[in-house]
Amino acid sequence: MLRVTWAVLSGFVVESIIFGLSVLPGALFWTWHFNWTFGNAYVRIVVLSMAFMPAYLLFCIALMVLSALAMRLMGWRTPDAAEMRIDDLDWPLLRWVRYTVSIHLVRLFAGTVLRATPLWSWYHRLNGAKVGRDVWINTISLMDHNLLEFGDHVVIGSDAHASGHLVEGGVVKTARIHFGNYVTVGLKSVIGIGVTIGDQTQVGALSVVPKHRALEPRSVYGGVPAHKIERVEPESPLGAGGIHPGGGGPR
Repeated sequence: MLRVTWAVLSGFVVESIIFGLSVLPGALFWTWHFNWTFGNAYVRIVVLSMAFMPAYLLFCIALMVLSALAMRLMGWRTPDAAEMRIDDLDWPLLRWVRYTVSIHLVRLFAGTVLRATPLWSWYHRLNGAKVGRDVWINTISLMDHNLLEFGDHVVIGSDAHASGHLVEGGVVKTARIHFGNYVTVGLKSVIGIGVTIGDQTQVGALSVVPKHRALEPRSVYGGVPAHKIERVEPESPLGAGGIHPGGGGPR
C-alpha cells in the first residue's frame, strides 16, 4: 500500500511540476502581448487573440521536452520482455504506470495538435523510441515509446495503434516492436507486441497484426488477423509494379 501511495503522490507531483513549467513560456509570451500599450483597445484585443496559438505551441513544445526529460531522470520506463502481475503492484509495474500517464498527458495536450509533424516524431525519439530518418507518425495511439523501433522512411497512418504491452490473465506482458525501413502502417491498424515488420512492407488500413508475428519484407499485409496479400520483387520499390498476388513470383 505504501508503494502505491508513493507512486500516486510522486506521479502527481512530477506531472504538476512538468505542467506548470510547460505553461510558463506561453504565459510569459501572452503577458508580454497583454502589456503592450500602443494602439487602441481594439487593436490590442486582436493582437492578444492572435497570440493564443503561438503561446499554445510554446506550451506543447515545453510539455514534450520536459516530460521526456523527466521520464529519463526518474527512470520511469516500460521494462522489456517482462511479465508483471497487476495484483503484485511491484516497482516495475508502478514505474510503467507513471510512464504511461506521462505519455497520455502529452498526447492529450500536444499530440492532437502536432501529430504528423516532425515535432511529434522528435518527441517519440526524445521519450525513448529509436526513430530513424524521415519518420512520420500521424497518430497519438503509440504507447511504451522505449519499446518502439522505427527504421528510415516509416509512415504510421492516422489513429494506428502500437503498444509494447498487453494484459492477459491479470499479467502485463511487454515486448519490443520493430518497424523496418520504408514501412507503411495504414490508418486504424493495430500492431501487437513483439511484432517485427520487414523492410518495404505495407500493413493495410484496419488490419490487426497479432502479437509476436514477423511480417516478411517487401510484402503487403491486410485483414483481421493480417495475412500476406501481395509480394514485391526484391529489385522493385513498393508500389512501383512487380507485385505478385499471394506471395508468388521471384523471392
